[in-house]
Formats: sequence, C-alpha cells, structure tokens
Amino acid sequence: MPKRGFSSKEFETRTSRAQEIMYRHELDALLVSSPPNVRYFTGFDSQFWESPTRPWFVVVPLGGNPIAVIPEIGAPEMALTWIKDIRTWPAPVPEDDGLSLLKATLESLPKRFGRIGAELGREMALRMPVSDFLKLRDSLALEVADGSPAIWQARMIKTPAEIDRIHFICQIASEAYEQLPSQISIGESEREAARKLRIDIAKRGADATPFMPAISGPGGVPQIVCGPHDRIIEEGDILFIDTGSTFDGYFCDFDRNYAVGKVSDDAHRVHDALWIATEAGIRAAVPGATTDDVFGAMAKIIQDAGAIGNNVGRLGHGLGLQLTEPPSHRLGDGTVIRENMVLTIEPGMEYSPGKMIVHEENIAVTKDGPRLLTRRAPRELPVIR
Repeated sequence: MPKRGFSSKEFETRTSRAQEIMYRHELDALLVSSPPNVRYFTGFDSQFWESPTRPWFVVVPLGGNPIAVIPEIGAPEMALTWIKDIRTWPAPVPEDDGLSLLKATLESLPKRFGRIGAELGREMALRMPVSDFLKLRDSLALEVADGSPAIWQARMIKTPAEIDRIHFICQIASEAYEQLPSQISIGESEREAARKLRIDIAKRGADATPFMPAISGPGGVPQIVCGPHDRIIEEGDILFIDTGSTFDGYFCDFDRNYAVGKVSDDAHRVHDALWIATEAGIRAAVPGATTDDVFGAMAKIIQDAGAIGNNVGRLGHGLGLQLTEPPSHRLGDGTVIRENMVLTIEPGMEYSPGKMIVHEENIAVTKDGPRLLTRRAPRELPVIR
C-alpha cells in the first residue's frame, strides 16, 4: 500500500512543470477552483467539498509557489499541506465571497503577459457562482483566458507517485472482481451484487467507490452508466459491473462481465472478440502513437465481429484524479500518446438491438510500451451460478 499523501518535492515538481507549460501558453497565473485541480496543486482534500456554500481558490503563479485563497474554516487543514501562503475570509459572505481578496491576489502578481488562465474549457468546471466569475473577470485589470489546455497538458502526464496509487486501487478492484462469483448467485438483484462488491473493495483498502453501475440483461446490456436496479439476475443474463474506486484521491475505472448460468453462443463470441480488441488497443498505446491509432486498432476488430453500434462514443480515455480525463480514444481526438500517461482501453459493441458488451482495462504508458495496471480480465466469461 502506498503511503497516503505526497511529499513537498512532488508538488514542487508538479508546479514547476505547470509553470513551464503556462509560459508557453503565455499565462501569468492559473486560477483553479474545482476539487481535483485544487488537490493536484496543493494536496488539500475535504469531504466538505459536498457543501456548495463556499468557493475555494488556488492561484498558481508563473513563478513561485501556489497561493490558497480560501474560507477561514479550511485554513487549519490547508496549513498541513505544503502551501505556506494562505489567505482567508470569513465565508460565507454572499455579497463578497472572497472576490475582493482573490482580485487583490491576482493583481499583485508580476505581469509578463497580462493573462490569467481559468477552468473554462474541455472537461473543466468552475466551482464558484458564474455571476461571481463574470464580476471578477469584468473587474480585473487582466485578461481571463481559457487555462484548461495548460492544466490538462500538465495533468495528463502522471508522476510515478500518481501511477503507484492508480496501480494500487486497480489491484484492489481486480481482486474483488475475481472473488465476486463466489459471493453472489442467480436470484439476487443487481443492487445486491453491487453492494457486495462495494463492501469487498472497501475491506481491501479503497477509500471510496463513487461510481459503480451494475446492469444485467439477456445476452448483454442496453447501457453501461446507470444502475444498479432491483432487477433479479437470471439464467442467460450478462451481468456488467463497472467501478470507479479511489485510493488517496486516484481512480481506477474498469469493468467486468459475468455469465449468469449458461449464456448464448453469440454472447461468448462477442465477449471473445472484445477481449481480442482490448489486446489490440493495449498494444497500440505506445509513445508517439495517437489516440486515433488506439481507436483504429480496436474499431477494426469490433466491426469485423459484427458491431451494429456503440453508444459510449469512444473506446477509452485518460484516468487519474478524476474518473474520466482527456484524452479520448476516438477519431479526430489526435492526442499524441506520451510516456507516463494513464489510459483506459475500453472497446464495446452493440451486437444485437439492446444487447451490448464492453471490456475495459487500465494501463500506464512507459518508454517500453504499455504496462497493465489492472489484472487482465479472463478470456472466458466467469460464471455466476
């Protein structure tokens, strides 16, 4: 088990790399407010993120260490991180919830480009009222630009410590998946199957399981993002379970499929084709290749197996502090795969109306090729009896 928390050196490395990227994007600072970005640069975490009442801000300047601009209630915990410059206000104060303090902080920074990058773009979200953001933007003597390309450029490349945590949670979930057929039986519900898996993952050392859809259906499932429901699993079903569980903030994201008793020959055929497509996707994920290449390696096998559709829209994505991160394995994404990216390989296909099967594994990209972080799914469907 990796030791929870990161060293100051880890955060110095992340910040220094982000600042090099900021320079290329001509940004004097990054302003971040969402939990994953705050945690990435500071190490700060709190269950209090569940409360939307107070905004939290971190400013990453072009030179020097990040500055926390946060509610007073969070100062003692932020002081336990590597952050030394902590500026607070007695939130909540709706008429000025940190805006004047944040404005003063941003305008006090050295001005090289006259631009601040905020979480305005791809797969980003502001954790502050939009009206407050617009008020801040309009009052600043600086341009507020989209900082998401710079943020993602930094976050897509993981450090060894980040990869260690993803590998650990992948191993926990893999072990629990392998044991699941011995814990459930025909006649139980999707909800009960997911509950037992969630408990086992927690007992093995996971911190949380925010994501666990469980879906069943005869020979396949119609979708993979909702559930579990109270549906009883029956002979001939495929039971699909996906999990995004976390350790020290970092996610795994992969699924497993189970045959409930005897399933159709078509279900076995499609499952095997997807297992082969997964192998092809893993092999294609090498430094210098693109996400389009990874997509193409899997798509040909899926098409040859008789796919009539795939409502997922892509065949895998990035992974880290969030369940899904850029890039996406889809035509037109065009991201060049680089060493120390962590990716999901996720081929899926609808082979008959309302019958879909999806495979997923998690890998880290090394200079020598892909490294599997999950335990590879069995080629033969595990059976629930």
